[in-house]
Amino acid sequence: MSGKEVSFDPKEHQHLRYNPVRDSWVLVSAHRMKRPWAGQVEKPPEEHIPRYDPRNPLCPGNTRANGEVNPDYDSTFVFGNDFPALQPDAPDPGPTQHPLFQSKAARGVCKVMCFHPWSDVTLPLMKIEEVVKVIDKWTELVAELGTTYPWVQIFENKGAMMGCSNPHPHCQVWASNFLPNEPALSDRCQRAYYQKHGEPLLLQYAKQEAEKKERVVVESSRWLAVVPYWATWPYQTLLLPRRHILRLGDLTTDEREDLADIMKRLLTKYDNLFEVSFPYSMGWHGAPTGPYLKEDNSHWQLHAHYYPPLLRSASVKKFMVGYEMLALEQRDLTPEQAAEKLRSLPEEHYKTRGNQEKGGRKDKEDK
Repeated sequence: MSGKEVSFDPKEHQHLRYNPVRDSWVLVSAHRMKRPWAGQVEKPPEEHIPRYDPRNPLCPGNTRANGEVNPDYDSTFVFGNDFPALQPDAPDPGPTQHPLFQSKAARGVCKVMCFHPWSDVTLPLMKIEEVVKVIDKWTELVAELGTTYPWVQIFENKGAMMGCSNPHPHCQVWASNFLPNEPALSDRCQRAYYQKHGEPLLLQYAKQEAEKKERVVVESSRWLAVVPYWATWPYQTLLLPRRHILRLGDLTTDEREDLADIMKRLLTKYDNLFEVSFPYSMGWHGAPTGPYLKEDNSHWQLHAHYYPPLLRSASVKKFMVGYEMLALEQRDLTPEQAAEKLRSLPEEHYKTRGNQEKGGRKDKEDK
């Protein structure tokens, strides 16, 4: 073979990256961002949401589908999901007759938590003290449900693009009598790493990212948010504490306040990227609860995942289809490129910057 040897450039040459939290690989093909787009274009998120809608079942004082009336809440508000995927008294399926047709009991509790009484105020637009109240309520729910259930999953689906049917700022909390697939896999991988290296995987990872800086989006003395080295979604981020913490309940008051600040900064950058209320699915992973509270979970490290679908603009999203579904996850820009783009964005929300020109058009709040 002749010719000049080409040196590897992650921005130009496809390569595989390993995800140690899931024991899986992702294909990075950054050169694909150069291809023209003639695919599906999404409807941009609704920007003019009324502060109060008498027809919205999540607003204060309104009646929900089951006939219950919401209190006139002025902070967070938690209630049992009117259409729960898990119920505490579901019957047992009975004995398995064949190894290829296994089933077992699934029981639990599903709750909905409203962040704020106003429908037009998302987390990045809330005050720090209001975000702290959200974190405090998350902590209470994990402690309450975790006394019984092995897993308590806090998650937020934000935006219609992520299947959210109601624009009111809210999340869900599902507690189950089983350890779901993703945390079970994460538990296995973190345990294996801890046994081999003597340090929690994600604690060591946070130290490495804090030193390298190339994938850090926002950071503080207690937290950092990075586009993980193994990210699958274009602008996926991982939120990590700098010290060893198993669960939300282990956070100090200062760490909760700092977490509120780092969340607000990160989500503001998300919104500023395409100047829309940025859609995503997010969720917390911490050490299992229930019967696991009595076990040694030193291998665990508390963390939160943010999975946004947007790729090129507010109307072009990443699709997990074809090769991703049948072979391997794949992304179209490097995590370093994504982190640099997010990091360079202002930390003042575009909706609060007043009437000004940006990107060749007026701010959406210009009237």
